[in-house]
Formats: sequence, C-alpha cells, structure tokens
Amino acid sequence: MSTTRTGVPSYKWEFKARFRRHAFGWRSQPAVQRVKEAVSEIKQVARRDPVLAAEGAVSFLERLSPALEQVDSSSGAMGTAVNNALRALVPIITDAPAGPSVREAWLERLWAAHEADQVPYIEILANYWGELCASKETASEWADRLVDVTRMALSPDPSLRGHFHGTSACLSALYRAQRYDEVVDIVSGDCIWPYKRWAVMALAATGHKAEALRYAESCRGPWTSETDVDRLGEEILLSSGLVDEAYGRYGLRANRAGTYLATFRAVAKKYPHKDVRQILADLVGTTAGDEAKWFAAAKEAGLFDEALDLAARSPCDPKTLARAARDFAEKQPAFALGAGLLSLQWLVAGYGYEVTSADVWAAYTHTMKAAANAGNGAQTLERVKQLVGNEGPGGFVSRVLGRELGV
Repeated sequence: MSTTRTGVPSYKWEFKARFRRHAFGWRSQPAVQRVKEAVSEIKQVARRDPVLAAEGAVSFLERLSPALEQVDSSSGAMGTAVNNALRALVPIITDAPAGPSVREAWLERLWAAHEADQVPYIEILANYWGELCASKETASEWADRLVDVTRMALSPDPSLRGHFHGTSACLSALYRAQRYDEVVDIVSGDCIWPYKRWAVMALAATGHKAEALRYAESCRGPWTSETDVDRLGEEILLSSGLVDEAYGRYGLRANRAGTYLATFRAVAKKYPHKDVRQILADLVGTTAGDEAKWFAAAKEAGLFDEALDLAARSPCDPKTLARAARDFAEKQPAFALGAGLLSLQWLVAGYGYEVTSADVWAAYTHTMKAAANAGNGAQTLERVKQLVGNEGPGGFVSRVLGRELGV
C-alpha cells in the first residue's frame, strides 16, 4: 500500500478532484455544498481511521482557499460554511493519535496554507494553533518560532509594528504551552480585542479571574465583539461556580443565537436550575416593543398563557399564530383558539409578510376548529365577525372572508 509524504496510507479522497485552484465560479451555493460534502466524507473516514481522516482534513484545508478564490462571498454563506468546516475538522486533526513527525508535517503544511491564504478563508485557523499542536511541548516550540515576529508586530514603535498573519497562532501556542505571563505581556499595549482575549483567558487560567473579568470589561468599545466579551465573562464565572452571577451579568447576552427560540433554548439548557418562566421574562425584558418575538419560545416551554400575552402585546406574525392554532387545536384548544383569534387580529391590522388569501383562510379554519374543540364555536364566530367587521371597507381579510361571514 502506498503512503503519503507524511507516512499515512494513501486514500482516494473524492473531494480532491473537486477542490482545485479556481475550481468554482462566482456562485457560492455550489461551493457551499461541496464544502459540506467534503467535511462529511472526512467525518465518515474518522470513524474507522482517525489518522487517515486527519490527513484528509489537512489536505482539504490546503486546497480550500485556492479553490474558492473566485467565489462571491458577499452574502456571508461561503464564510459561514468554511468556518463551520474548520470547527468540525480541527478536532479531527487535534485528536488524531499521530506521531510527532506526522503532526509536525501537518502543522508545516497548514502553516504554508495559512500563509498563502489570499481571500482569506482559513484565517481563523490561527486561533486553533495551540490545539492543533496537541501537546505543550510542540506548542512551546511553535511559540518560540513565532514570538519574536509577534512582538514586533504588536510593538508600540510604528517602525516595527505591522500585520503578521501568525499573531493569533503565536498567542494560541503560548496559551496551550501554559506560558500565560508571556501572553499577557505581549498584548499589554495597544492592540485589538482578538489578541487581548488571549490575555483574558491567560489571567483566568492562572487563577486571577476577577482581574480577567475587569480586563475583559475594560476592552469594550466600538471595535470589540460585545458577544465575545460576554461569553468569556460567562465562562469565567461558571468555571468559578458562580452560576447566578454568570446568569445575571452575562447569560442572556452571551447565548444569543440566530432566532429568539434558539436563544431561549440555549439559555434554558445552560441554566437548568432557573425557572423557565423567569428566563422567558428576563429575555422578554431585553427586547422592549418586540415582546411577540418570544411567542415561539413561550409556546415550546408550555407557557401558553404567557405566549398569548406576548402575541397580544406587539405585532406577531399571523402565519406563526395560525400554525400554532393548527398544531394545538386538539391537545390545547383554548390556547389554539387564542392564537387563531390573534392571527386574525393581526391580519386585519395589516401585519404579515406576503399574505395570501390561503393564509387568511388557514387562520379562520384553524380558529374555528379550535373553537369547536373548546366548545364555544358560536361565540367565536361572533368574535371573528366583529374582528373582520372592524377592518373597514375594502380590507383584504374582508374580501376573503366576507361572503363566508356575511359581513
């Protein structure tokens, strides 16, 4: 069996034929899909041969940026896909039981790829450098290799100061090597938050957690990631067992996700001792005027009364409310009825994105089904007639339901 130049058995990777220099045009979607496929292929190999999978991961990262150079990344989809790939592949490389010579060869190849990164796509690989080294000894060797240039790059002397693509890699390696004092010293001057965050972590690692928190808070500003400061602060307090303080100071902001529901889930998962009603109320308090955005979170938590209250306090998507009426018409008819009526209320008020007659009929149908299950169909029908009648002449909901309701 043939082997690669690092001594790992060769393997016919499917992604290699797809990731050649300028393999992709400007459209991002085909490239995003190919990135996901490559990561999936490497993960499958990792189940049976972790060293071979790590070799594949290194090969993929070498080819990634040259293949994507012409892709339009303005939407952010390409960058997100690459960052997700890095987060998935770094542990595969880090955890592979490879010998020192193999790992050093991997690091040299990754370093060359990072140095040649033009767009750049694999820039954040440097943040994982200490992890990729896998041992304190290897990390310390890389730190020694990079530290002098890093000190010059961050020097207060403008004649020495400048950009060095390996600055984050150096700080990561120093941190992994537990050379914490050097980390703090190197970033003690005027430098950006992505570098200073390593000092926060180093101070916390040496037990100076209060100082680490003060340092992190002092770095807040227009060029600092507020979310990153919050997440580090939360992590430090949680590591000290100060769960309530972590929740109160950082928990709500540090766990923001792509949706309101995802944010609620993240906070509830991290703080299981907190009552979900309190978590919901605290989160709602962070978005005054947009209380209805938390409707789905309240519904998922089984807080049906709270969900309806939120949907009534500020405009709520009528389609979301109609779906809730449909899904809960039998198991929670009172809640479903309330959601359906609110859906019609907001439709009459003119809210909703690209609302069609089918959406109006869905809201009405699901509302009436819930009303029948709740045993008050006649009362609900009168309420619906009143709602639609208040819309005014020529209203969209009136045109759709007018004949059905006789209004």
